[in-house]
Amino acid sequence: MSTSRQQLQALVNLVDESDIETLYNVFVRFIPEDVATPEEEEAIKQARLEFARGETVNHNDIDWN
Repeated sequence: MSTSRQQLQALVNLVDESDIETLYNVFVRFIPEDVATPEEEEAIKQARLEFARGETVNHNDIDWN
């Protein structure tokens, strides 16, 4: 019998809240590094919105001294 995503999601709902971070850290180990996490996707979305609104600084305008 193969495990479905739906079964896995049901199991996650049974995990005590105090163990959620541990479970998250285990799950993250199985995600390829070139796939953005939901948090990273949100950060990318926000960065793109800031860029579109002109709220970013051009790299060449930074005074590195």
